[in-house]
Amino acid sequence: MAHLFNRNILLGVSGGIAAYKSAELVRQLQELGASVRVIMTRGAQEFITPLTLQALSGHPVHTDLLDAEAEQGMGHIELARWADLLLIAPATADILARLASGRADDLLTAAALATAAPRLLAPAMNQQMWRDPATTANVATLTARGMAFVGPASGEQACGDIGPGRLVEPAAIAEAAAALFEDGLLQGRRVVITAGPTREALDPVRYISNHSSGKMGYALAQAAVDAGARTTIVSGPVQLPAPDHTRVIAVESATQMLDRCLELLPECDIFIACAAVADYRPAATQAQKIKKGPEQISLQLVRNPDIVATVAAREQHPFTVGFAAETRDVVAYAREKLQRKGLDMIVANDVSDQSIGFNSDVNEAVVLWRDGEQALARTGKSTMARQIVQLIARHLDQGLPDRPGRDDSRK
Repeated sequence: MAHLFNRNILLGVSGGIAAYKSAELVRQLQELGASVRVIMTRGAQEFITPLTLQALSGHPVHTDLLDAEAEQGMGHIELARWADLLLIAPATADILARLASGRADDLLTAAALATAAPRLLAPAMNQQMWRDPATTANVATLTARGMAFVGPASGEQACGDIGPGRLVEPAAIAEAAAALFEDGLLQGRRVVITAGPTREALDPVRYISNHSSGKMGYALAQAAVDAGARTTIVSGPVQLPAPDHTRVIAVESATQMLDRCLELLPECDIFIACAAVADYRPAATQAQKIKKGPEQISLQLVRNPDIVATVAAREQHPFTVGFAAETRDVVAYAREKLQRKGLDMIVANDVSDQSIGFNSDVNEAVVLWRDGEQALARTGKSTMARQIVQLIARHLDQGLPDRPGRDDSRK
């Protein structure tokens, strides 16, 4: 069954009579589980009011390229980063032409250029406009640039003509949007992902931890599910709903997380260590609450096990992906960890940047492997998760690196 759970859909409504169907489209997208925000062109506002779509979506409708109320007045950038998909419905002949020529002089076209998310267009126009060579050329140009189309349908049009150019029904558009996230890249693979922080107990009420929200790990789990994988999350304490079709195993400490991961390895093809595991834990956990006493006390810490290195060192180990949260020399430190821990791939990001660090909904990273690397531009964590999954799938298709103990029989 198609779904859009945990997906952010940016709906662009351009100026055609079919704009009235955008109200039903918002409802259909929400029924599939999506969070929807709307951009309306000036022409679209002549056919349906922003207030209608605001009431249905639960969010203010965006209409202006330069928004004084947006962060830094750059509303198109904020929306572009938020979106997991830009869906334009209806997409008029005019908006197709403007997109094909790279225009960015209104909010919708600027967002279309600024987003790293997939773009899905649902054309709606007069049948002769759809058949015109200029429109045909624009559709070919946009398709070549990676934009997807749904429709148009054929039938009687508002002007009385009969032919292709009708907007596809909202339910079919929503299904097409959902299908973009179901790519089958990891069909049949078994994926284990660690996510969130660990908590290392000092006593029954206190612990050592970090600021990890688990958002990146849970986004990766959703991307793995959408790619067809059987996905298990070994999760530290987070305040996030489990993605649909995943199995979540809750843990607290690093040693608990390691134990659960090792239990899952016999049924694991891909291991992604996204959790922010505490490097140290108290040497002793007090059975009773530590009472206030002297002005200073000393706390003795011992090293926690390195989960991803332990997994990578197993004789029969899965394709192993680590994460490196650094505050300086990000790529250099990540490359060293990749080699020292024997990983297949590592994702490095700069957590000193508060806008992409812990608890943020966006991220920016560099993915490294033995003989290459790829920078991932700042975007929403869901979009980045799909990009990482695509890179993993590409490396699996090309054959696993030749490492001691590698078992390629599962390919």
